[in-house]
Amino acid sequence: MKDSVIIVSGGMDSITLLHEYADRIALAVTFDYGSKHNANEIPFAKLHCERLGIKHIVIPLGFMADYFKSSLLKGGEEIPEGSYDDENMKSTVVPFRNGIMLAIACGLAESNGLTKVMLANHFGDHAIYPDCREDFVKAMSQAMQFGTYEHIEIVAPYTNITKTDIARHGKNMGIDYTETWSCYKGGEKHCGKCGTCTERKEALRDAGIEDKTEYLD
Repeated sequence: MKDSVIIVSGGMDSITLLHEYADRIALAVTFDYGSKHNANEIPFAKLHCERLGIKHIVIPLGFMADYFKSSLLKGGEEIPEGSYDDENMKSTVVPFRNGIMLAIACGLAESNGLTKVMLANHFGDHAIYPDCREDFVKAMSQAMQFGTYEHIEIVAPYTNITKTDIARHGKNMGIDYTETWSCYKGGEKHCGKCGTCTERKEALRDAGIEDKTEYLD
């Protein structure tokens, strides 16, 4: 039964979720919120949705880049390089990004007669991104249920697993991860040095997937 809206970025996690739960997804939404890498991600989100026959829409949220502070956004400071840890990656937090996106996806779900919103947050995000943590997802889901006639809820099956676990799911489904984007810098190729590139390399390696990503380094 197709009962869900999915928030899909074009990155490894959401593309894996898209494929794993394709039989439940009626609508996929990508948000163009002014990040340095939106232009790299969005074509992959569109590509995978087309292959799976899932309706895909892109909603612009340009005000976030205009008014929010984050190195992830256009006009922000440089993306940090090195390990994917708390201090190094904290500058990439976009304040309440998932909360804003989930609220819009909730409205889309109710407007389209759907009852679920799917999100591909995972365990590795928790320490750095407050709106990826289990407590937040549960609280936001409860608020959405209280605030809608159809009692829309969040489905976030990757909350307590790692990116490596997600890559293993993708490996089992035969997903080609060269058709996803991770690098926060948004250049022509993955930089290979920022935290997300480092995390991507580690996840693919530990999942036993040959990394065919084109890196600058």
